Amino acid sequence: MSTSFAEALSVGLLVAVLVCAVVRPFGWPEAVVAVPAAALVVGTGAISVDHAAEEAARLGPVIGFLAAVLVLAQLCDDEGLFHACGAWMARTSAGRSGRLLVQVFAAASVITAVLSLDATVVLLTPVVFATAARLGARPKPHVYACTHLSNTASLLLPVSNLTNLLALAASGLSFTRFAALMALPWVVAIGVEYAVFRRFFAADLDAGATAEGTAAEPEMPLFALLTIAGTLAGFVLTSVVGIDPAWAALAGALVLGVRALARRRTTPRAVLRSVSVPFLAFVLALGVVVRAVVDNGLAEALGDLVPTGHSLAALLGIAALAAVLANVINNLPATLVLLPLTAPAGPGAVLAVLLGVNIGPNLTYAGSLATLLWRRIVHAHDTEVGLGEFTRLGLLTVPASLVLAVVALWGSLHAFGV
Repeated sequence: MSTSFAEALSVGLLVAVLVCAVVRPFGWPEAVVAVPAAALVVGTGAISVDHAAEEAARLGPVIGFLAAVLVLAQLCDDEGLFHACGAWMARTSAGRSGRLLVQVFAAASVITAVLSLDATVVLLTPVVFATAARLGARPKPHVYACTHLSNTASLLLPVSNLTNLLALAASGLSFTRFAALMALPWVVAIGVEYAVFRRFFAADLDAGATAEGTAAEPEMPLFALLTIAGTLAGFVLTSVVGIDPAWAALAGALVLGVRALARRRTTPRAVLRSVSVPFLAFVLALGVVVRAVVDNGLAEALGDLVPTGHSLAALLGIAALAAVLANVINNLPATLVLLPLTAPAGPGAVLAVLLGVNIGPNLTYAGSLATLLWRRIVHAHDTEVGLGEFTRLGLLTVPASLVLAVVALWGSLHAFGV
């Protein structure tokens, strides 16, 4: 196969995979197009079998980790954790829209960090809709917060986002060191988002709520909370002893799963469905297709654009490039493309990529799969999301939060001596 044909084929297939992931024609899972595309790039020689196998081996542990976290989040929902969260927000907001926004920011930030961005989008967003309706508050500020924080608040832990898991492996950092370096950028990015939201949605928040919050104390699912706490402790312990943190996630999922099955709160089929095998196959296939694009010229083209070193200017340049690429080809492919190019510069450059691919997607609908999924949930609740409004909010939040988060990362790198 000629080089030019391999380039055209791999780029064309990547575009087809991403378009179908966005549009999902006939309601097909993302894997319906991605898996044949991966088979085609391998079968035609656009990517060598060795490179495809290498990519699959690199993504294997990450996909295993993702599967365990997806099951853990679903089992937490089965235990009533998210309904308890909604009851807590309704009670503590005391029927005030502004206070409800604070509660949503707090809940979405913690849930995204601990149970991943998918939990915030899929499980928390419907709860926020129901809570706003119960209080008679305008839902828009609170629902928008779910999608923005599912991206921005996914900076803290390696388990918060699939992009983080990829970056953790490329950075050489431990679980705890990763979290320590990203803590300050996480706080800064969320703070900027909150300040912009208060001003952008001032009219909606000033409209207030028509109902008082309930005074009833929500019943907290203590077993689920203790299991999550134990799983987090397991992440730290596995990091210290050098074991893949996926084992800690699997242990947490097993503890909750055995209890739920014994109490007949779930079924083996429901547990298997929460693994979301088609989505995992999509992630693996997408990785192979992106690797074909990288092998056929993209790495060389971007290599001249990626800033070198780990100065503040270099980190800002890397984060900006990552944010732009995330909005052009989606944040997951952008991560797969940029990590091999930035990893030789050290952990700082890798984490700057993460800032770009995790904060940047709030600018456009196509920036991340989480945003696309959120849009479908919003439409299912008969609520319209205007493209102009979404973009204006993104233009106000993304540049400011990205620049200040990079400055915070630069400070953390100096403080921790990385």
